[in-house]
Amino acid sequence: MREHGGNLDLAQRRFGGRAEDWIDLSTGINRLPYPVGDIAAHHWQALPSRSEIEALHQAARHAYGTSAPIVAMGGAQAAIQLLPQLAPRGRARILAPTYNEYAPVLSAAGWEVEEVRDLVALAGADLAIVVNPNNPDGRRYSPKELLALLPRVGQLVIDESFTDAVPELSLAAEAGQKGLLILRSFGKFYGLAGLRLGFAIGNAADIGKLAAASGPWPVSGAAIAVGCRALRDDAWARATSARLARDCVRLDEMVQPQGWRLVGGAPLFRLYEMPDALAAQEKLARARIWSRIFAQSPAWLRLGIPGAEVEWSRLAEVLAR
Repeated sequence: MREHGGNLDLAQRRFGGRAEDWIDLSTGINRLPYPVGDIAAHHWQALPSRSEIEALHQAARHAYGTSAPIVAMGGAQAAIQLLPQLAPRGRARILAPTYNEYAPVLSAAGWEVEEVRDLVALAGADLAIVVNPNNPDGRRYSPKELLALLPRVGQLVIDESFTDAVPELSLAAEAGQKGLLILRSFGKFYGLAGLRLGFAIGNAADIGKLAAASGPWPVSGAAIAVGCRALRDDAWARATSARLARDCVRLDEMVQPQGWRLVGGAPLFRLYEMPDALAAQEKLARARIWSRIFAQSPAWLRLGIPGAEVEWSRLAEVLAR
């Protein structure tokens, strides 16, 4: 298994407690999720219809500001799994450090994979991958920078899983052109990762391949119902983006007395540098607050943004000890 946040079972094995005792800040998932509301029985009982799936696609186009071809999938991860099928095997370059599923998925499919540290070093790749904002350090690239790279690579994949709260970074509106593929996660910003919903946006040929590989029912009826509702709720999205911006500042100020240095972050997580991240994680874990550390960067600790005030209070209390 590759290293990920959300591994709360590991926290329970090491430090005890039930899942409901823990505040899981190891992921970049919104702790104040979209209010799902009632879901009609037929969404559980019947196979999704083509018109329902297309309604979901239209809702996603609305939310992401695009008219390009789009396909709903079982989370952005489902699209990542299918990336090797979009083109003949060749040279893939990934802007690193970043989400750690791209390299092994492509390597397993026979691609030559290279991780690079600079945007310009992606040039010449048959497939170039950029996560924007990046996970875990929050690096950001402007649409202008990324579009300038597009003619210098065979295909450019932009993972916009953390872009909802910073829509000015999105290239979704440009996704209809050849060589550009955008991946979007629904579950992170809307706080409903268990729904397993995401989207790929691109040109007709690429989206057609992904749709064919995903089969006739790529997402559940419940995901369609909730997705259609949430993706058209502009007021909730605006309010949530504003809250997350305030809460990032609040969290940065809360940890400052610890001497933790802000390395970067996005509206759903913050990355801090400290002398011993493992010791910091264990201190938090003894209070049933789970965070994420990185084997390759032992001074880094990532925290998601707390949700309800009781979560903020618990975090403040343990930090004050």
